[in-house]
Order: sequence, then structure tokens, then C-alpha cells
Amino acid sequence: MTGADLHTLTGAYALHALLDDERTDFERHLAQCEPCTQEVRELAATAGRLGLAMTTTPPPTLKADVLRRISTVRQDPPRTTPLAPHVTRTGRTRTLTRLALAACLAAAVALGGTAAWQHQRADTARDQAKSAQKQYRQLADVLTAPDAKATSGPVTGGANATLVIARSRDQAVFLASGLTRPPAGKVYQLWFNDAGTMRPAGLMNPTQTTEAVLLTGPVDQATGMGITLEPTGGSPHPTTTPLAVMAFPQA
Repeated sequence: MTGADLHTLTGAYALHALLDDERTDFERHLAQCEPCTQEVRELAATAGRLGLAMTTTPPPTLKADVLRRISTVRQDPPRTTPLAPHVTRTGRTRTLTRLALAACLAAAVALGGTAAWQHQRADTARDQAKSAQKQYRQLADVLTAPDAKATSGPVTGGANATLVIARSRDQAVFLASGLTRPPAGKVYQLWFNDAGTMRPAGLMNPTQTTEAVLLTGPVDQATGMGITLEPTGGSPHPTTTPLAVMAFPQA
């Protein structure tokens, strides 16, 4: 395994997903690589926070249900996309890699993760797993696009947010952590800012305080986005003062 290969294992190491020999090689590399050390520290902290966002006690029948159905559930093959030869491990790609992992973790929390297996029949869980896989792929496609640009800022109430745009895909992703849960009957709504006119861009899950959302619709000519508190189901136009307004990063 080359040094360049070792740089790519930070996420797997933070999630304890390496084989013994890979972990040994990576830990030897980690002792000499400060950027990887910092990246592992940040990824581990993110995984820890998101892992605590939802805990569920499995029912007594979980093991028996899974073992009974596992032989009938076909695993989908992994989707692979070869990297272009000229792609290098720059600071920008490190940042967006961390965002991609955080987004997928946030999506997993929002969708309930393994709770689907714990509380529903396996066939329903399989449908949810496919839905989650599709969401992960959509988020990752934007976050890892060659022209992806990111900007971060605060949200009223103490939350932190990151906005990522990929003009090549005409899409944007909003990641937020530390959100205060909205009052009953309310929901956080996202908007595209079209030269001062706010266009609906989707709703956030009112039960989550950490979430990654693919904005609904094309970026088109929008110069930024906003987030407001709206009645459940959303509004055609903002009815409250924006909690945050963020400009898209320039190319």
C-alpha cells in the first residue's frame, strides 16, 4: 500500500472499518502525518455526535427476524466510479471528503439507520435501505463533484451550517448541526435566493438536529439560499425572518 493510498483511509479508520493489517499500516502512517491525524480527529468527533443523535432499543425478536430473512435478501453490488488520473489529495478535496462523510452519516441518522431493521419487517427495511442508498449517492455526487465549492456560517440559535454547490450538477447541499428542534406545528424550510426572490427548496426533518439535505430543484440563477421557520408542510413564500441567509461560494 502506497503513501497516497494511506491518505484515503482516514474515514474508514475513524469508523473502525479497516482490517487488522490495514489498521497497523495506517497507524504507522498516522504517527508521521499531521493532516491525516487532524482529519481522523474531526471525522471521529462527527461520527460520535451523529451516532448519539438516535438510540433505539432493539426488540427481542430482532435476531430471529434477521436470521430468518437474510437468506432471501440479495445484496446490491457496490456502485463504483473510477477517479480521474489527475485528481490529487489537496486541501479542498480533504474538506469535501469530510463533508461527504458527515453528510452520509447525517442522512443515516435522519433515516433511522438500523432502527428500520429493529422495528419493521425486513422487506420494508430493504426498501428504506435502497432509499437511503439513493440519498447518500445524491449527496455524495454533489459533495465530490470536481467543481464543488463550500461555505460555512452560523444559524440563529447557535447552530452551524455548511452550504455546498456544484454548478456542473446544478445542485446544492445544505448541512446543519446543532439545530434547535422547531415548535410543534413548525418546520425548517429551505429557499433558493433568486436575486432577492425566495424559491422553495425543500423541508428539513423536524425531529433531527443534525441533517444533510439536497436542495429541491435546480440552482439555476440563484445566488444563495436561506432557511426560515414555517408551518408544517411548508409555505409558498417565507412568512418569518430568515434564520440564515448564505451566498453561494464564487467559482
